[in-house]
Order: sequence, then structure tokens, then C-alpha cells
Amino acid sequence: MRGVRDNTPAPETRTIAGTVIVVDDDPGIRASLDSLFRSVDLCVATFPDPSEFLAAGLPDGDCCLLLDVRLKAADGLTFQASLVQTGINVPVIIMTGHGDISMAVKGMRAGAIDFLTKPFSDEAVLSAVSDALKISRSQREEGLQRAEMQARYEQLSAREREVMALVASGLMNKQVAARLKISLITVKIYRANAMKKMQASSLADLVRQAEELGIRDESISRYHIEEDTRRR
Repeated sequence: MRGVRDNTPAPETRTIAGTVIVVDDDPGIRASLDSLFRSVDLCVATFPDPSEFLAAGLPDGDCCLLLDVRLKAADGLTFQASLVQTGINVPVIIMTGHGDISMAVKGMRAGAIDFLTKPFSDEAVLSAVSDALKISRSQREEGLQRAEMQARYEQLSAREREVMALVASGLMNKQVAARLKISLITVKIYRANAMKKMQASSLADLVRQAEELGIRDESISRYHIEEDTRRR
């Protein structure tokens, strides 16, 4: 890093806890970043190559990855792309001493949230890490909410799931009844049960949850709905 280091953390950095993972084959860079992040009370894990990072696994809680592009044992951008493909969800900040526009574009397209060219200032890297940890927190909260939603969905009976999927696809109660060959009152009961178990505050909320869970009946198009309505 260049310039005189100011170890006084920015206000927003103080409020964000988490772990910064550094993958860089330069021991001096790793040591410098380790010292910087620890000075603002962040946890740090440093690795000389991606294989050691993968062997250690992601830490619990919020985290982000500060990844060098040019590594002795691997190409950083290729490794970043592999993380996405294997479902390892961690905000990535790309850093390089040989940056150019094409590298930045490739890294951003693969999901990097920032791109730092060495030598970068302490302020620049702390700001990038602060943003990355906020994203990590948001992703983790969304994951927990989705897991809770999935758990609620698992409590629905098979018929309640069918009704929920059809209602979320845009069918009216009478259309659902005709499709499932059950009475209108039965559809209303299943629909009410589904909304209660899913803790849906409204029909729109139930539809939103169905969208997020990917359970809408894709075989039902607007054309089919209009045809059903005309027939009835």
C-alpha cells in the first residue's frame, strides 16, 4: 500500500463485523492486508493460493474474498468463475498489479463487486471490503429467509401445494376447482390453509413466495386462463 497509513477506521467500517479472506501469492501483500484489517477489528484469513482457501472452507458469518488476478498456481479470474459455477457464494473483490479494462469487465461479469489496481490506498480497500461485507450480510439474511419459507412450504399438504401453485399462476378459485375436480368451497379451504401456513399477509404475498420458491405452474399461460374464463 502507498502513503502513510491511518489506522483510524471510517465510521461505517466500525459497525461491520466479518471475515476478510485474502488470496494472494505475495507474502508482503498478505501481511500488510492482515495488519490493516485487524487494525479495524475485522477477522482475516490469508492464503497463497486458491487450493488452500478451498481446503479451509468459508468461515461462519459474513465474509468476502479479496482475490489477486495473477497467482503463481492459478488464474484468479478463472478461479472466480469456478466459484460461481460450484455455488460458493461469497462477494469477491478483484485486485491486480496489471489491471486493464478487459480484466475488469471479465471480473465484473463473473460477479465481482469491485476491482482494485495495486498499489491501492488503505481507504480504497477498506471501503470495498465494507461494501462487500454488507452484501454478504444481505445475502445471508436472504438465505435464512428463503430457508424459513421453504420450511413453511414443506408443512403444506400435497393438495395445498397444488392449490397454491395454481392460484399463484393466476387461476381463480372456480378455475382451480375445475382443474382439480374438487368443489369451490374445498378450494377456498385449501387456499386459506396455504396462506396461513405460509404466513402470507395477502394473495400478492402468497404469489411472491410462490415465485421465490419456483412453484408456479408454468404450464398455465394467460391464454389458457382466458380460454377457461370464456368457457365458464
